[in-house]
Amino acid sequence: MPTARNGAQPLLSASALGFTYRDAADPALSNLSFDLEPGELLVVMGASGAGKSTLCRCLNGIIPHFVTGEMAGRVMLQGRDTRQLRVAECARQVGLVFQDFEAQLFATSTELEIAFGAESLGLPRQEIARRVPQLLELVGLSHLSARRPASLSGGEKQRLAIAAALAAAPAVLVLDEATSDLDPVGKSAVSDLASRISKDTAERAVVFAHHEAEEAVRANRILLLSKGRAAALGPPEDILGKAELLAANGVAPLATCSLFAELDLPTRPLEEVDAAQQLLRRGLRIPEQTTEAWERGDAARRKAYGSPLIAVRGLRHAYADGVPVLSDVDLTIRRGEYAAVIGQNGSGKTTLVKHFNGLLRPTEGDVLIDGEPARERSLRSLAQQVGYVFQNPDNQIFASSVFEEVAFAPRNFGLDEQEVRSRVSESLEAVRLGGREEEDPFSLTKGERQRVAVASILAGRPEALIFDEPTTGLDERESRGMMALIGDLNARGHTIIVVTHAMWLAAEFAHRVIVMREGAVLLDAPTRAAFSQEDTLREAAIVPPQVVRLSRRLGGTALSVPQLAQALRPS
Repeated sequence: MPTARNGAQPLLSASALGFTYRDAADPALSNLSFDLEPGELLVVMGASGAGKSTLCRCLNGIIPHFVTGEMAGRVMLQGRDTRQLRVAECARQVGLVFQDFEAQLFATSTELEIAFGAESLGLPRQEIARRVPQLLELVGLSHLSARRPASLSGGEKQRLAIAAALAAAPAVLVLDEATSDLDPVGKSAVSDLASRISKDTAERAVVFAHHEAEEAVRANRILLLSKGRAAALGPPEDILGKAELLAANGVAPLATCSLFAELDLPTRPLEEVDAAQQLLRRGLRIPEQTTEAWERGDAARRKAYGSPLIAVRGLRHAYADGVPVLSDVDLTIRRGEYAAVIGQNGSGKTTLVKHFNGLLRPTEGDVLIDGEPARERSLRSLAQQVGYVFQNPDNQIFASSVFEEVAFAPRNFGLDEQEVRSRVSESLEAVRLGGREEEDPFSLTKGERQRVAVASILAGRPEALIFDEPTTGLDERESRGMMALIGDLNARGHTIIVVTHAMWLAAEFAHRVIVMREGAVLLDAPTRAAFSQEDTLREAAIVPPQVVRLSRRLGGTALSVPQLAQALRPS
């Protein structure tokens, strides 16, 4: 029987683990071996398709019992082979929160959702009654104990799924991209939770698959996957310091490490405080004239925008249950702008932007599109002017071929077939999917499906495009590819509105930031000015990206690693 590095029996052990899905040409996992010790937090990272979700499903017996394919090697749970255990037995020891967290929720209230796991184990009523409020408080949902899960925001649903998995008190908690839809403070809170669960409970461990290098600093070890194999396995200081290795494997490196690599400096600090101290000791700072030049450039760009396209006046909105979501929102978006809407989960971001193309109608106040009240226009008319790309492309795609998917909007607008074909070709070229018209969209990667969804909206030739969390579930390469595409569309004249929790995205790409808090606009400013107001952002559960925090210690507000590297000069 294997023994953990600290002398105790491992909670979980993978030996030469491999898995090939039925009809797949290549294995999803190959020859993975590692032990998971009591009290350990293991972070699993890698590009989309690297095998993270497959590994998570192997750890609690879903593979091989429920998924068809060929499994090699073995997974041992406290000395017992998962092949020889029923899935129900595995689930008692390994709790799994899926990447598609909504598929995991089914109860009629948050309390009942959490209670189900404990009830399925036959725990006494008194014990269930004790666990439920504790877990609600742990994940920050105490105030929503009676709410229907379906009525929660995406981030709230995600936290509920984590609480439900913890209700059975498993020895191993596995989180498969379980923070992908959380705001920055929410991501940090879940990472804190994962760390506490592993370290404060000697009999428990956590496996956490995600893309967040900054949160991975908390891990005991990091497993970096590449095409199903272990590209690296070791402590954070050994893995996260290798910016080139992470980038090559679809993980965004820490800004500190990327900056020091770009400056050709010998060390790779993981924290911005350490990085700033090292740079200041070398006499490197951001000159005042550089910050002044940045501000002049930002002001010149604001002056270049066109006339108002979307105007919101005294907007209020409440859903059918009467709960207010938006209150007294006033803002104007001009032609050619690129705005990011950010804020805590449940702050009203998506509710706000759904008013821009008629998906929602105001309870009070007005939304004007090109000076005309949106409530007086048809959905079809609004869709031709303001396009909406949903967070999950699979909620938007339905056709059997890429061509038919993209052709739907122009056909629905009554255009002749020649014009339809012209628009499909034009839109697919814009998203770099030309020549793939006959492919089944559901056979594409998520990043490619996202591009199909964008093309389907572009075919209607709207002036403005709204993107709701366009990089959720995408790796570093896919995310940057999507943002480059959106940037190209803005350069071609489209007005862009992006709802996002990815602060690096807002900082690096958006020209303006609208911060929502409890249904109201807390801050509306040019991106650099907005991210300079850290105290105000903290009120909205926003943490600026690491490069911004680092640059502010050096005399200015840089919005990307290349910008900061170019700005630093000897003082």
